Amino acid sequence: MPNIGDYAATYAGFRWETPERFNFGRDVVDAWEADRPAMLWVGADGSERRLTFGEFSLLSNRFANVFRDLGVEKGDRVMVLMGKVPEWHAALVGLLKLGAVGIPCAPQLRAGDLAFRARHSGSVLLLSDALDLEEAEKARPEMPDVKSFLLLNGDGEEREGWEPGRDLLERASEGFEVEDTAASENAFMLYTSGTTKHPKGVVHTHGYTHGKRMQARYWLDLQDGDLLWCTSGTGWAKSIWNVFLGPWSLGTELLFHEGGFDPAERLDLLQRHEVSVLCQAPTEYRLLTKTEELERADLTKLRHAVSAGEPLNPPVIERWKELHGITLYDGYGQTENTLLVGNFPGVEVRPGSMGKPSPGCEVRIVDPEGNECPEGETGDIALSGDIPVLFKGYWEQPEETEACYRNGLYLTGDRAYRDADGYLWFVGRSDDVILSAGYRIGPFEVESALIEHPAVVESAVVASPDEDRGSVVKAFVVLGKGHEPSDELVKELQDFCKRQTAPYKYPRKIEFVGELPKTTSGKIRRVELRKAEEQRVG
Repeated sequence: MPNIGDYAATYAGFRWETPERFNFGRDVVDAWEADRPAMLWVGADGSERRLTFGEFSLLSNRFANVFRDLGVEKGDRVMVLMGKVPEWHAALVGLLKLGAVGIPCAPQLRAGDLAFRARHSGSVLLLSDALDLEEAEKARPEMPDVKSFLLLNGDGEEREGWEPGRDLLERASEGFEVEDTAASENAFMLYTSGTTKHPKGVVHTHGYTHGKRMQARYWLDLQDGDLLWCTSGTGWAKSIWNVFLGPWSLGTELLFHEGGFDPAERLDLLQRHEVSVLCQAPTEYRLLTKTEELERADLTKLRHAVSAGEPLNPPVIERWKELHGITLYDGYGQTENTLLVGNFPGVEVRPGSMGKPSPGCEVRIVDPEGNECPEGETGDIALSGDIPVLFKGYWEQPEETEACYRNGLYLTGDRAYRDADGYLWFVGRSDDVILSAGYRIGPFEVESALIEHPAVVESAVVASPDEDRGSVVKAFVVLGKGHEPSDELVKELQDFCKRQTAPYKYPRKIEFVGELPKTTSGKIRRVELRKAEEQRVG
């Protein structure tokens, strides 16, 4: 696929062109040539499997037949609790073919999380792999509506109360008549991270599964012959976007690695398998940037690299460019929608900027009355228009859904400003912005200043109550190897920040921590730090 080139012309000419009836299993997976490479799977033990679209077509049919035989019907909700194995893709495609609604669940979820999702969604079946069985087993008594528990039992042994998934798959037919689903019908329910309250079930349609090709083409810039590695874990919107729907819509082969993050292994796999497109979390880019392995790596085969989840700090972008000539293209989106804003190939990247609105996405920066903010003025990030990748609503929470809208605009809950050239600059979540002595300070700009210091691996900035200023900036800092907390280092970091950004933004308080609290999708839980700080200061 050609890259975006002239941004304005491409943006103006893009159309979603969503068909009235669409089923990703039939119209994408089954439609590709049977021998077309679909996945290179690398196990945690180093073992490898190569699978074609033809193999996924037949395996997804088997899953669809097993689900149907266990009583799953069109519209039913089904929880899928699996790690990074090919069966994750096949099971979700099987549910789409059946017309059921898949609920991907991250392996990091605990029994209480699983029980909540089961009760809230009214799921009728839970599919689990053996690695996640312990928490799933604990949750079973709290799942009264779940009629069947299906275990992908890798060891072949049966478990009491669980249907033997491997045996049923082996006996299932490879033929299946795919449900002719309308684009408006429910396809997925993706749960939010739940940073402030219970997670919400975000309902997406079959039209959403079609629309994911937009970001695959323009942001991932996928081209024939690419091998894409998106390192996201299963269970989150990013994996649905970039480990599944988007790339397969363009027939792109995936590298799917079962193992966790290890800097040396990550770089070794990139080089050994000649990955051409990489999608990582900002934290992974930050941690790699601090390693000697990155300096020694040969990344000449890596053509394109993107980041999403949280804003990527400018020093990280500059370091990758300096070492390997690789531009990191930051992007912004939500579980409720898609890549709304991004940096695109062929368009100048301004380090620290979110980029420009994605093709087909009319993104605005608005004031509390819904009016467009002037250039440079911070406002709410809003989306205009009903597009196929915008969620249908929160499951059985109409009031929560309605609260996302103001004057016909969908509000993301994040704040940013637009510069004179149309680039958007992230400020923070609406409730993350710090008010100090009349100044409004976005946590991201302070974090970006701190990350430039060689001692800092990660940081999170929040408001700390102050009698004189209302609030002051406090930074929680994770140090790299070879650096120890000290009063001298606190002063050094404060002076460093004053040189990097406006002096009034520097962190008047710094606390060194071993790690930052994060959601299971990897986003920093500033709300947790902020509440703890409020309780501590009183």
